[in-house]
Amino acid sequence: MTIHSEPAPAPLRWAVLLLRAEAVALGLVAVWLIWSDLTARTTHLTSALLVTAFAAGGAAALWALGGGLLRRRAGARAPAIVLQLMLLPIGWYMIQGGLGWLGLPLMALGLGVTGLLVSAPTNRALGVDRPAGGQ
Repeated sequence: MTIHSEPAPAPLRWAVLLLRAEAVALGLVAVWLIWSDLTARTTHLTSALLVTAFAAGGAAALWALGGGLLRRRAGARAPAIVLQLMLLPIGWYMIQGGLGWLGLPLMALGLGVTGLLVSAPTNRALGVDRPAGGQ
């Protein structure tokens, strides 16, 4: 285990905070889906369980990636960026469906967290700005 003496830079701390907030929000959606699955009069059980599992798995992944970034694991950055960029098509289709009040903030959140994850202070903290030779 690597222990870093200097504190994490602000962009990295904000990225972790926002990833964890997304995880909590998606976890609440998963709880609502579980409740909905249990109380629905009719449902296609396979579809309902898959959607619920997808939400719960997404929440777990976001939380774990936030933890990896907090421990300065450079390998957690790329999957976190991919999940953030997935908010762009989700937000776009929400806007197309008349939910612009939710789609636009989701798109901004995805771009904002991505920006934090690729910022120079985050690169330095994760050690991804070093040359390939390690000098």
